Amino acid sequence: MKTVKKGLDSALSWFCVVLFAVLVVDVSWQVFSRQVLNSPSGWSEELAKYVFIWLGLFGSALVFGERGHIYVDFAVRKLPAKIQYVVGLLMQVAILAFASLVLVYGGWQVAQLSWDQKLAGLPIDVGPLYLALPISGVLIIFYTIYHLVAILLRVENAVEDAEPDVL
Repeated sequence: MKTVKKGLDSALSWFCVVLFAVLVVDVSWQVFSRQVLNSPSGWSEELAKYVFIWLGLFGSALVFGERGHIYVDFAVRKLPAKIQYVVGLLMQVAILAFASLVLVYGGWQVAQLSWDQKLAGLPIDVGPLYLALPISGVLIIFYTIYHLVAILLRVENAVEDAEPDVL
């Protein structure tokens, strides 16, 4: 599972780098065409919106893989180690439920509902663009299960940077 995670981390990192480069080039073209050519590009604004959304969703999945997401733990750190362990497990289960219900199930529903809708500025349909929701949800689920197993096996701490506890 560790090998799969490393490969996924690498692929997701490169995908986010490519998305960011596309976003930079697209916005640069948008500014150039508006300011220099005095002829704003209609498609570049539409593309920038969707690339930014994809970058945010896949970037957040990557951050979940690194356990770098925002984690307000000042209150949890004051609790005994066993309770920190339980709270850490509960947080992973909550993330798993959210990613499953909202991102995967809800994202799939949205993609299906909008599958044949046309975009005004780009020659593509909206539905395939919304597939970023369930795909990023599946990635977050994978990472959450990976970290949940690692916490259960005591390979990772339940609370970031906490001392490992022994039952």
